[in-house]
Amino acid sequence: MSNTSSIPVLQGRRATVLTSEQDGLVLERSGEKLSIPTRAIARVHAEARSVTVELRALAGTTPSRYRIEDVSAAAAVTFADAVNATLCAPVEDVDGGALVEVRTATKPWIESYRHRVKQVVLGYLGAIVAVAVITAIVGHERTAMAGAVFTVWLGAMAAVPLWFGAMDLGSWFHEARLRRHGVTVVAMRADAPMNYQYTDSNGTTRVISAPSHAPSVHIAYDPQDPSKVAVLRDRAPRLLEITLGPSAILLWLGGIAFVLYLVRMAILGETLS
Repeated sequence: MSNTSSIPVLQGRRATVLTSEQDGLVLERSGEKLSIPTRAIARVHAEARSVTVELRALAGTTPSRYRIEDVSAAAAVTFADAVNATLCAPVEDVDGGALVEVRTATKPWIESYRHRVKQVVLGYLGAIVAVAVITAIVGHERTAMAGAVFTVWLGAMAAVPLWFGAMDLGSWFHEARLRRHGVTVVAMRADAPMNYQYTDSNGTTRVISAPSHAPSVHIAYDPQDPSKVAVLRDRAPRLLEITLGPSAILLWLGGIAFVLYLVRMAILGETLS
């Protein structure tokens, strides 16, 4: 597109953003960035507070569509009219979906999972403080405060294996599930360091980030949701593969044992001094 300065940026539901750039449109949504080249676009439709980007399709096939909702109604019309004015009449049948590049990374899944684990651990620490208060109230006067402090200290110590156990266990199961039930492909190095490109079963080109400098890596993705991706680690260090899961389970169970012990003490009115 030769001039995009007058085309508004559409900001929709769930932090979805649709932008017009020199070579097409860029759609950013949870965990993904889609680059839609101009020659892949058939039409942009504005309807109330939503915009739909319809891609070109081969004869007899259903065109793919991308929709962004809860945008400004005035901006939607302006955006659609401006983009449509730059589109050229097709001279050949094109599968627009195959031209879309989707940039996704394993990092968003890890960050989302880490956030959930963090919430659980913080809730657990809050519960430990409550247990300490109960211990101080029901305990003997001389030892109540010391017992409460010791309860908090032990509870905080238990949070360490809970955190690392949950992180290791989650990552291990995520990779194991995709390795067994996902689609495994070879991703080749892309245009940026530690970026690798592959094509999923829908014909969509995807780029992921992987902590590797090799010319290619093996990845597995969920066929029902290709944004769920795991970079498969080398199976050569068999000891790591064999011990990672059980070690994480032991760490996690150790933390849970601490929690149950502290809860038992609170219920029975015992102290730790």
